[in-house]
Amino acid sequence: QVQLVESGGGLVQPGGSHRLSCAASGIISSVASMAWYRQAPGKEREEVARFRNDGSTNYADSVKGRFTISGDIAKTTTFLHMDALKPEDTAVYYCQVHQWSTGQFFWGQGTQVTVSS
Repeated sequence: QVQLVESGGGLVQPGGSHRLSCAASGIISSVASMAWYRQAPGKEREEVARFRNDGSTNYADSVKGRFTISGDIAKTTTFLHMDALKPEDTAVYYCQVHQWSTGQFFWGQGTQVTVSS
């Protein structure tokens, strides 16, 4: 069973920058898109950013202009670069891969990002 592994979580000061990484433990074929989600305490998991195999990207309004998603579909790796971080960005961040041939979604275990002074 292929797993997604996120890394890079930690404590960041408000206004700072940080980068998260996600890589698959093996090969996932037929990737339609890769995405980052987050879940803050007491809130539902929300999609933060997504990039598709056609090169298109989209972002949640709350992070637009501050976060940048990138990656390599063929290598099943993705990164989330976060700038101008705010305390409300504090959450567990999850990586997701959508495999179009099976309709399956793969999830990572999550990595905690805390924005605080």
